[in-house]
Amino acid sequence: MGSVRRYAKPIVIASSLADLRGPVSGVVTLPQHLDWSGSARYDLDRPARLVDFYRTVLIEASEPADLHSHLDRGILIRLWRSLWLPVDVRHAWEQQFPELRPSAENSAAA
Repeated sequence: MGSVRRYAKPIVIASSLADLRGPVSGVVTLPQHLDWSGSARYDLDRPARLVDFYRTVLIEASEPADLHSHLDRGILIRLWRSLWLPVDVRHAWEQQFPELRPSAENSAAA
């Protein structure tokens, strides 16, 4: 279902962006398997915390259900270019979803 990172944790990718129907506002607490940092509460109405939330879920998801229940398609597309992600995670998602690639945005604008 994706690539393997150097430390052997698989990269989990949704099968469809339409499956991403997570919360779009409010305070969300991620389960411990996604965020064990001690600050697993995210106020999605605060832009910086929203970005942190998406980055954490994309990197730490262990199954597609993690993505489906926490991420939203529209927000993911809007934030994609501003998210700091490991290169292999970004590449795997852009391979699966060409609409996330920077060239897709340039083509759409033309």
